[in-house]
Amino acid sequence: MQDILILYYSHRGSVRALAERIANGIEAVPGMQARLRTVPRISAVCEAVAPAIPDSGAPYVELSDLQECAALALGSPVRFGNMAAPLKYFWDSTVAAWQNGTLTGKPACVFTSSGSQHGGNEATLLSMTLPLLHHGMLVMGLPFTEPELASTATGGTPYGASHVAGHTGNPQLSNEESRLAFALGKRLALLTEKLNRP
Repeated sequence: MQDILILYYSHRGSVRALAERIANGIEAVPGMQARLRTVPRISAVCEAVAPAIPDSGAPYVELSDLQECAALALGSPVRFGNMAAPLKYFWDSTVAAWQNGTLTGKPACVFTSSGSQHGGNEATLLSMTLPLLHHGMLVMGLPFTEPELASTATGGTPYGASHVAGHTGNPQLSNEESRLAFALGKRLALLTEKLNRP
């Protein structure tokens, strides 16, 4: 089995819902296994002390997860067109992995959720690719051969899966968002399989 790391931060559950659906797509490909990981919250005032294991959901990511994964799906809620601070904080700690080329040549994709249709989904997806490109990863998106890209009235972009949670923060994915997240996970797994064939 090859592990594909799904690394995400979710504040209200929408990004977690996308991560779980991407995991379904990954595991639809024989020989591929999703490894869900998250990051702890941080404090703007001082360094927050988080429990070693989260109360619920995925375990916290460790740098060894980057070494052991065959590919990466990175997810964050929208924060003014950028990833959330807890996820950025983690990426700022990966200098040694960058120097060692730990992620070089591995495929990757990105996913996000916002509170409104024009809340910065695409800008966030594009900005999340920047650290991945610096790490030498092969970033992929969703092609318009996925019919839901043309029919969705909520989330979904060619840059990656997305969800529009609305002003109430509803984590329930629409049918199109769910199918696109599944498709993104499956595409990532198929590309990983192709790149790792002997």
